[in-house]
Amino acid sequence: MEFEVQDNQANNSIQGVINLQPQVNQVQAQQQEIPIKQTDLQVSSTLEESVAVTLLRDLRQIGVKLRCVLVPTMSSNNAKELRNWDLWGPLVFCLMLALTLSMSGNNDDGPGIFATIFVLIWVGSFVVTLNAQLLGGKVSFFQSVCVLGYCVFPINLGALFTLFFSFFYLKMFLVIGCFLWSTYSAVGFMKLLIPEQKRILALYPVILFYLFLSWFALIV
Repeated sequence: MEFEVQDNQANNSIQGVINLQPQVNQVQAQQQEIPIKQTDLQVSSTLEESVAVTLLRDLRQIGVKLRCVLVPTMSSNNAKELRNWDLWGPLVFCLMLALTLSMSGNNDDGPGIFATIFVLIWVGSFVVTLNAQLLGGKVSFFQSVCVLGYCVFPINLGALFTLFFSFFYLKMFLVIGCFLWSTYSAVGFMKLLIPEQKRILALYPVILFYLFLSWFALIV
């Protein structure tokens, strides 16, 4: 009798486990189903959109960040937008400045000027960013490159204006104004991320970076 009771208890336990197994499987399936569906929706929404929609979205983001540079009020919203980095805007403005200055010079010097400006902007951004990080700045590499690249845009305007004016002092006035504009925009963002006691050491290379680009735009 004891063996029969034990066998019955064992059979009941096994039967209970078997009956619970489908419910456990159903709960696990429901838990795994939710993130899969969300991921599928996100991927499908990105893959199904047309190229025109993607380009318009990127251009809209570039426009928002460019507005933060053109109107440098140094608000928290501007800082938040610039922290959401991208490299499309800096690449476009880098190519614009290199192309504009190569058109300003002689035809023989055009390719050399283009290559010099292109390399100068990216190498200079790297050096300025590295210096800020070594001084304890709480900024990522791509965030800093993004801000420095967008802040080149006023110098783009200055270089573009110099194509239509031959009077040197008028060109100098325009370039100086664009240099101050670019520097003010970049410094306003960078100083928020650098320890106060080390800000001068971190911001001095930023000023030199835009000063050299502005000087290049003036003499080419």
